[in-house]
Amino acid sequence: MEYTVDYVKAIIESLGGIASAKELEAAGVSRLLLYQGMINGVISKESHGKYIITDNQPDEYRMIQNRSEKMIFSYGTALFLLGMSDRVPHELDITVPQGDNVSRIKRDYENTRFHYCKKELWDLGITDIITPQGYKVKVYDLERCICDLIRDKKNVDSQIYTQALKEYFSGKCNPRKIVKYARQFNIESKVRTYMEVL
Repeated sequence: MEYTVDYVKAIIESLGGIASAKELEAAGVSRLLLYQGMINGVISKESHGKYIITDNQPDEYRMIQNRSEKMIFSYGTALFLLGMSDRVPHELDITVPQGDNVSRIKRDYENTRFHYCKKELWDLGITDIITPQGYKVKVYDLERCICDLIRDKKNVDSQIYTQALKEYFSGKCNPRKIVKYARQFNIESKVRTYMEVL
């Protein structure tokens, strides 16, 4: 089967508007065909080993998360993607394990704010969600987001904080799960107080 540049475009589009050289190779795209697409101006190199369609606006969430599998959308960004906030994030909140170097990503994407957590707690509550453009990304679940907001109250927008906690504890609360997470973050008493009050 002979592949064309249009085939390469279709593959990139199906992967959220950005594809790695490895993903393209697995789909049968040769480096020569990829290079042809770049010469013709149809395909552009987004970063090392990552390619986009030149005239498309790729899914920003997918594009940023594609830079590292350790980046998880959190705080206000996760709440927006989970439908718990109506505020479209101007700055994307991302959590990574302590010690990860994200300086290149910070430089390339100025609209990001990074949060660091202990490596043993980093993967607690990771789930998949579909972005507004229809692509799958990783976010923290509601219980993890609520725990993060309570732990980091001083650095969280008060409107997002209030709206998320009221909405969660007044209807979407999963008591066992939130208490389990709260124990791991040493904030169980604070969470129980919110459960009683709200």
